[in-house]
Amino acid sequence: MNTKILTGSGLVVAVALFFGINIIANHSLTKVRLDVTEAKLHTLSDGTKNILKNIKEPITLRFYYSAKQFASVPEFATYGKRVRDLLDEYVAVGNGNIKLFVIDPEPFSEAEDQAVGYGIESIPMSASGEKGFLGLVGTNSTDDEAPIPLMSPERESALEYDLTKMVYNLSNPKKRVLGLLSGLPVLSGVPDQMTGQPGTNEWAVIKLLREIYDVKSIEANVTKIDDDIDTLIVIHPKDFPATALYAVDQFVLHGGRAIVFVDPFAEEDRPEQDPSQPNAMPEISSSLDPIFAKWGLTMARDKVATDVEAAVRVSFRSATGPLEVEYLPWLQLQGERLNRDDFITAELNSVNVGSAGSLKTIDGSTMTFTPLLKTGAKSGLIERDSIIFVRDPSALLETFEPTGESSVIAARISGIAETAFPDARPSLDEQTAAVPDDKFLAKSAAPINVIVVADTDILADKFWVRYENFLGTQIPQAFANNADFLINAIDNLGGNDDLISLRSRAEYSRPFVVVQQIQRDAEAQFRDRERALQAKLQDTEKNLQQLQQQRGDAGEHLVSPEQRKEIELFRNEQVKTRKELRAVQHDLQKNIERLGSILKFINIGLIPILISLFAVGMGIYGSRRQTSK
Repeated sequence: MNTKILTGSGLVVAVALFFGINIIANHSLTKVRLDVTEAKLHTLSDGTKNILKNIKEPITLRFYYSAKQFASVPEFATYGKRVRDLLDEYVAVGNGNIKLFVIDPEPFSEAEDQAVGYGIESIPMSASGEKGFLGLVGTNSTDDEAPIPLMSPERESALEYDLTKMVYNLSNPKKRVLGLLSGLPVLSGVPDQMTGQPGTNEWAVIKLLREIYDVKSIEANVTKIDDDIDTLIVIHPKDFPATALYAVDQFVLHGGRAIVFVDPFAEEDRPEQDPSQPNAMPEISSSLDPIFAKWGLTMARDKVATDVEAAVRVSFRSATGPLEVEYLPWLQLQGERLNRDDFITAELNSVNVGSAGSLKTIDGSTMTFTPLLKTGAKSGLIERDSIIFVRDPSALLETFEPTGESSVIAARISGIAETAFPDARPSLDEQTAAVPDDKFLAKSAAPINVIVVADTDILADKFWVRYENFLGTQIPQAFANNADFLINAIDNLGGNDDLISLRSRAEYSRPFVVVQQIQRDAEAQFRDRERALQAKLQDTEKNLQQLQQQRGDAGEHLVSPEQRKEIELFRNEQVKTRKELRAVQHDLQKNIERLGSILKFINIGLIPILISLFAVGMGIYGSRRQTSK
């Protein structure tokens, strides 16, 4: 009886302790977390902590989260809880300067009207008109507002960056001014008044810049960069007048910061064809040769950097059907191809470039040349014209021979620089003398700090972002760090590295490197066999032509025994070669499947087996110890 009482009492006490510990933990341990993700996606980065600790004025965050309406929608309910937990971390680190209000707006309530007034987008919940809200608005002491109208679960990887950027902008309401001098249509165009057709869409990277900075467009005929410009962005300076180049030259020598994008083959440059020269190839390359010479670097306009191991796979319809093949001009730069010692690229995962050039230092230059983006070991240069005239990606791959020399695609340039215009400012009229300039500098007083990128397509939408429709809203989804590279460069030149550390924390691409290498090796064999088949085909056609010439015109429409024999030999050889090609493809798939099976076994079977064996071993060990006692 006593044993039963003790057992029952023990169960009651155990249940009471279970509930008690859970209640206490729910109230007192809400801030305790263990982040076991590889990239620490659920832990505030050092950059965020630095920004929060340096806030000088109070910032109010109003989180509109329809918890009741989302109770039946797990996706929104879970993500809303995730956002709220992260906002609690901001409050905890903000030293009292971050005030958080979590608001669950009831239908047709004043809170719902406030959410709509702040620009928070509603999410349709049912056909009866019920709406939910999942958005955030921040305000500072001067009543500046910074809303995030819709916090989409699709952007969870960028959640911390979005929140920290909002806080940073509210605590630093005066935005840095960027000057944009571009030879490409990166800005939204004016609709055509005659046809009514809409103008060009603004590039996504420019939209992103406008969220953070004050972007001012500069005309190509500029003669002087305004003093309020903090950092100058030059894109594709094709056919810029000498006065504009002089303005860039003097801006940098006076201590201005600049990022220059040039290109031997700008794919987004689509000039109109000259009617008087219908067969002439329009110029789509750009450079700053006279200025680059003084900065100690050069770029060949007729060469494009390639890298077999970094080439992007594209779909191509060949004569034998659709194929996937590496397209040499398009590169995905990862790992060692990104400078891990420079703050701009240290935390990036992947940067895509298209038909990029190769930057080189000039012998004897005293300038410091620091590569930021470069190609790998199996690299080389191809002629720019080969991209234009060779439409088959596999043909470029077949004729390419790696030189083993890495090409620098982006670099940081620093040092004391001289002007490219020793005779002072060029005149608007090239026939007249140069114009005196009382602020003219022949040499920089302090080391310049500029970044040069030998590619303009790195900024184009197709190389880094795609749009997905989420409840009627186009949500940009970045699949590469191209925009992060640009903004990191701007922030780094301006001396602010805190946002850089968290801007690219999310993993954009986790490629199966071993699988890709197996594919490349097998496809190399496939291409060799295919070339052999084509050579045999050409030899046979040549033999057939010779046989036809020997026959003369007498039996033009008849097939001789020699021709039949030659055709039969070719057909047999063709069937044999096609079988070999299928065998190569089969081996390719078999190797990939074998690798996949091994990975599945390791992830699903091996670890549980090891844990079970460890548990059994510990049990046997404990049992033997008890027996020995």
